Amino acid sequence: MATFFVIFTISTSFIGCKESVKLSEDVKKIKLDVQIDRFDKEFAAARPEDLPVLKKKYPYLFPKQYSDSIWIAKMQDTVQVELLDEVEKAFSDFSEEEQSLELLFKHIKYYFPQFDAPKVVTVTSDVDYSNRVILTDTLLLIGLDNYLGADHRFYVDIQKYIRADLDKRYLTVDVASAFAKKVVPAPNDRSFLAQMIYYGKELYLKDRLLPLVSEAQRINYSEEQLAWAIANEEPIWRNFIEREYLYSTDNKLGPRFLDLAPFSKFGLELDNESPGRIGRFIGWQIVRAFMDRNELSLQQMLNLPAEEIFKKSNYKPKK
Repeated sequence: MATFFVIFTISTSFIGCKESVKLSEDVKKIKLDVQIDRFDKEFAAARPEDLPVLKKKYPYLFPKQYSDSIWIAKMQDTVQVELLDEVEKAFSDFSEEEQSLELLFKHIKYYFPQFDAPKVVTVTSDVDYSNRVILTDTLLLIGLDNYLGADHRFYVDIQKYIRADLDKRYLTVDVASAFAKKVVPAPNDRSFLAQMIYYGKELYLKDRLLPLVSEAQRINYSEEQLAWAIANEEPIWRNFIEREYLYSTDNKLGPRFLDLAPFSKFGLELDNESPGRIGRFIGWQIVRAFMDRNELSLQQMLNLPAEEIFKKSNYKPKK
């Protein structure tokens, strides 16, 4: 049976804009200190004789197997100097990002009371976009050179669909994603449905942790991509059902529908109209439907098996 997708041109001004959400008074009252150290600025201003001070302050950034000559050469390297200059232009004032991170940490503390805000250290990472943020229990490293804007000249050789995420509007979203990976249990089976719901849990967690961030940003979509996903939710779901994907353990389904990609791969002529990771969007809607129908805490939901969430969600996409 053929599956029909919607090809459309609409105004997306009503989708993904910042929602009219009032912050919980309980979240507002949470007290926490956010410490942000701008290592990138300090390294940019440093001279070779300043290296011992930097190594003492940031020992975790200077692996012992590298000699001082490596770091001194980096201080004087013209490409590195240019990279640091561009980061300074984009992030000379970090106050907006600091406020966003503080608000994220407050929401995490609200839902996970045992959470302590990590020390934040901003760095450059030679545009290591696969590791834009690194989060441990006590430390958050943010590679600011990965957030200079999709059209920045440093990214000219990076594929367009990857460049789209290299923008400062995704900085706090990426931190929330890193936290989600620490608290969302890995799926206990290999089915496509379980994988979708795993990502759905991550995205629902971002609903709670980032209430003032647009839906499009939470899933790293443009407004147009989100509009396409919403308009085509029902035929996407029908396609998955008709092709018996839900309980399939075919490892090719991940790259087609879950992994970062320029578009999702249905095997249809209009594939390139679709955003990548569309399976994550469907998983998100399943988890939302479940939480709308069941009175559970966030932590209880995160620990439920995918099959139970699916059955109790009574998920039915709108036609």
